[in-house]
Amino acid sequence: MKISELAHQADATTKAVRYYESLGLITPERLANGYRNYTEDDVRLVREIRALHQLGLPVERTRPFLECLSAGSLHADDCPASLAGYRQAIDELTDRIEALAARRATLIANLDAAARRGSRVVPPDQAEAGGEDYLSLPRDLRAPTDDGAADHLPGTSMPRLALPSTAGKAVGLDALGPRRTVIYVYPLTGRPGTDLPEGWNSIPGARGCTPETCGFRDHFQDLLEAGAGRVYGLSSQDTDYQNEVVERLGLPFGMLSDPALDLARAIGLPTFEADGNRLFKRLTLVVRDSVIEHVFYPIFPPDQHGRQVLTWLRDNPL
Repeated sequence: MKISELAHQADATTKAVRYYESLGLITPERLANGYRNYTEDDVRLVREIRALHQLGLPVERTRPFLECLSAGSLHADDCPASLAGYRQAIDELTDRIEALAARRATLIANLDAAARRGSRVVPPDQAEAGGEDYLSLPRDLRAPTDDGAADHLPGTSMPRLALPSTAGKAVGLDALGPRRTVIYVYPLTGRPGTDLPEGWNSIPGARGCTPETCGFRDHFQDLLEAGAGRVYGLSSQDTDYQNEVVERLGLPFGMLSDPALDLARAIGLPTFEADGNRLFKRLTLVVRDSVIEHVFYPIFPPDQHGRQVLTWLRDNPL
């Protein structure tokens, strides 16, 4: 067959085939007229080269596998030299993974330190007298009861829904990737100079969004080290409001906005009404491969919830 036919059957390009030939990985026969003639064996070799290269093996190091096939083996990795090639590639990947993990840990630490350095949070003991303290919880705060409104969520696929984030781009909830993503959903965060809804403290599960957020901030590095790929906060407040929260609290992670409560409608998240506004009830989703793996609901006390999630991640490693 011609080189174009070989390339088509092996799902390769003619340029790649010529490169493999220049390395001596395939050696087509020459016809009387000088043209190259490729066979089904060459198709198999090119396919093997491509498969190994997609696994990260340099093209030049596929030779032992091809020689194994040419020697009559049923599989390219039936020979000792092929197994040695696997081991070498695994060792190199291990070194790269360790180096990348070290770089990732340094970046996380730098991000955490930089975010805290820029925080404008006023500690409770420095808050103005008579002002609302959003960083601590009333001693008589009522705990919410489990009404079963989140029982259906584990195993539910995340919807095809993209929400704006404080990072300046939309986040697709159905494309969060194979690593665990922690999304803590909350009603609203209070801030100095802004009144909370009437009777806020008396609504079980309403108060405590800012302490909860600070808890996730303080445990952010630990959460990533425990297996979380991403952490997001999510509420119905708009992105401008969320950006202020990120800056004021010095958050090292992004916040998502869902003013229309689209996620609640899509998968049945529990909500409640306060001052004529419909808000999310507090819960946390652990999402993996676009499926809800675990749900925390109800949540109490909210200021300890970041540690609760951290404990779960450590107790349930992948």
